Amino acid sequence: MPPIRPGLAAELAGVSVDTVRRWCDDGRLRTSRSAGGQRLVDTVSLAGLLLERGAGGAGTSRRSARNRFLGIVTAVEVDRIAAQVELQCGPHRVVALVTREAVEELGLRPGVVAAASVKATNVVVEVVG
Repeated sequence: MPPIRPGLAAELAGVSVDTVRRWCDDGRLRTSRSAGGQRLVDTVSLAGLLLERGAGGAGTSRRSARNRFLGIVTAVEVDRIAAQVELQCGPHRVVALVTREAVEELGLRPGVVAAASVKATNVVVEVVG
Protein backbone atom coordinates (compact mmCIF):
# COMPACT_ATOMS: atom_id res chain seq x y z
CA MET A 1 0.00 0.00 0.00
CA PRO A 2 1.41 3.40 -0.88
CA PRO A 3 1.94 5.87 1.94
CA ILE A 4 -0.84 8.33 2.75
CA ARG A 5 -1.03 12.01 3.67
CA PRO A 6 -1.17 12.97 7.34
CA GLY A 7 -4.76 14.26 6.95
CA LEU A 8 -6.04 10.84 5.90
CA ALA A 9 -3.97 9.18 8.64
CA ALA A 10 -5.61 11.52 11.16
CA GLU A 11 -9.10 10.66 9.86
CA LEU A 12 -8.36 6.94 10.07
CA ALA A 13 -7.02 7.26 13.61
CA GLY A 14 -9.78 9.59 14.81
CA VAL A 15 -7.26 12.24 15.90
CA SER A 16 -6.09 15.65 14.71
CA VAL A 17 -3.45 16.19 12.03
CA ASP A 18 -1.26 17.77 14.72
CA THR A 19 -1.38 14.52 16.68
CA VAL A 20 -0.29 12.57 13.59
CA ARG A 21 2.58 15.03 13.08
CA ARG A 22 3.69 14.52 16.69
CA TRP A 23 3.56 10.73 16.21
CA CYS A 24 5.74 11.14 13.13
CA ASP A 25 8.18 13.47 14.87
CA ASP A 26 8.62 11.18 17.88
CA GLY A 27 9.13 8.09 15.70
CA ARG A 28 5.86 6.28 16.44
CA LEU A 29 4.99 6.40 12.72
CA ARG A 30 7.33 5.74 9.80
CA THR A 31 7.28 8.48 7.20
CA SER A 32 8.73 9.34 3.83
CA ARG A 33 8.65 12.42 1.62
CA SER A 34 6.94 12.88 -1.73
CA ALA A 35 8.83 14.26 -4.73
CA GLY A 36 7.42 17.65 -3.73
CA GLY A 37 8.64 17.32 -0.14
CA GLN A 38 5.29 16.51 1.50
CA ARG A 39 5.35 14.18 4.48
CA LEU A 40 3.73 10.79 3.84
CA VAL A 41 2.71 8.24 6.50
CA ASP A 42 3.42 4.51 6.17
CA THR A 43 0.09 2.68 6.50
CA VAL A 44 1.56 -0.48 8.04
CA SER A 45 3.13 1.51 10.88
CA LEU A 46 -0.19 3.37 11.31
CA ALA A 47 -2.04 0.04 11.54
CA GLY A 48 0.40 -1.13 14.21
CA LEU A 49 0.00 2.05 16.23
CA LEU A 50 -3.79 1.82 16.04
CA LEU A 51 -3.64 -1.75 17.31
CA GLU A 52 -1.43 -0.67 20.22
CA ARG A 53 -3.77 2.19 21.10
CA GLY A 54 -6.95 0.10 20.79
CA ALA A 55 -10.39 1.58 20.71
CA GLY A 56 -9.93 3.55 23.94
CA GLY A 57 -7.36 5.98 22.60
CA ALA A 58 -9.28 7.57 19.74
CA GLY A 59 -11.97 10.22 19.67
CA THR A 60 -15.68 9.69 19.43
CA SER A 61 -17.51 8.99 16.19
CA ARG A 62 -20.53 10.88 14.91
CA ARG A 63 -21.67 8.05 12.60
CA SER A 64 -24.39 5.52 13.16
CA ALA A 65 -23.74 1.79 12.90
CA ARG A 66 -25.45 1.76 9.49
CA ASN A 67 -22.92 4.04 7.83
CA ARG A 68 -19.67 3.61 5.99
CA PHE A 69 -16.65 3.50 8.28
CA LEU A 70 -13.33 4.54 6.76
CA GLY A 71 -10.46 2.64 8.35
CA ILE A 72 -7.26 0.74 7.95
CA VAL A 73 -6.91 -3.03 7.81
CA THR A 74 -5.09 -4.27 10.91
CA ALA A 75 -5.38 -8.06 10.49
CA VAL A 76 -6.51 -10.67 7.94
CA GLU A 77 -6.97 -14.37 8.71
CA VAL A 78 -7.70 -16.56 5.68
CA ASP A 79 -8.66 -20.24 5.49
CA ARG A 80 -9.77 -22.36 2.53
CA ILE A 81 -13.11 -20.60 1.91
CA ALA A 82 -13.64 -17.75 4.34
CA ALA A 83 -11.61 -14.91 5.83
CA GLN A 84 -11.78 -12.61 8.83
CA VAL A 85 -10.78 -9.00 8.18
CA GLU A 86 -10.22 -6.54 11.04
CA LEU A 87 -10.28 -2.79 10.48
CA GLN A 88 -9.59 0.03 12.91
CA CYS A 89 -12.02 2.81 12.01
CA GLY A 90 -11.18 5.69 14.33
CA PRO A 91 -12.31 4.50 17.77
CA HIS A 92 -14.11 1.47 16.32
CA ARG A 93 -12.73 -2.02 15.67
CA VAL A 94 -14.75 -3.61 12.86
CA VAL A 95 -14.51 -7.32 12.08
CA ALA A 96 -15.91 -8.63 8.81
CA LEU A 97 -16.32 -12.21 7.67
CA VAL A 98 -15.83 -12.35 3.90
CA THR A 99 -14.82 -14.91 1.32
CA ARG A 100 -11.20 -15.80 0.63
CA GLU A 101 -11.83 -14.71 -2.97
CA ALA A 102 -12.88 -11.22 -1.81
CA VAL A 103 -9.69 -10.82 0.23
CA GLU A 104 -7.57 -11.84 -2.75
CA GLU A 105 -9.44 -9.66 -5.27
CA LEU A 106 -9.34 -6.58 -3.01
CA GLY A 107 -5.74 -7.17 -1.94
CA LEU A 108 -6.70 -6.85 1.71
CA ARG A 109 -3.72 -6.97 4.09
CA PRO A 110 -2.58 -4.94 7.11
CA GLY A 111 -1.98 -1.32 6.15
CA VAL A 112 -4.56 -1.18 3.33
CA VAL A 113 -7.02 1.72 3.61
CA ALA A 114 -10.55 0.35 3.31
CA ALA A 115 -14.12 1.13 4.25
CA ALA A 116 -16.64 -1.04 6.06
CA SER A 117 -20.30 -0.53 5.20
CA VAL A 118 -22.49 -1.69 8.05
CA LYS A 119 -26.20 -2.41 7.71
CA ALA A 120 -28.09 -4.67 10.11
CA THR A 121 -25.79 -7.65 10.71
CA ASN A 122 -23.82 -7.42 7.45
CA VAL A 123 -20.46 -5.73 6.94
CA VAL A 124 -19.23 -4.99 3.41
CA VAL A 125 -15.52 -4.16 2.95
CA GLU A 126 -14.22 -2.12 0.01
CA VAL A 127 -10.74 -0.86 -0.83
CA VAL A 128 -10.42 2.94 -0.82
CA GLY A 129 -8.08 4.78 -3.09
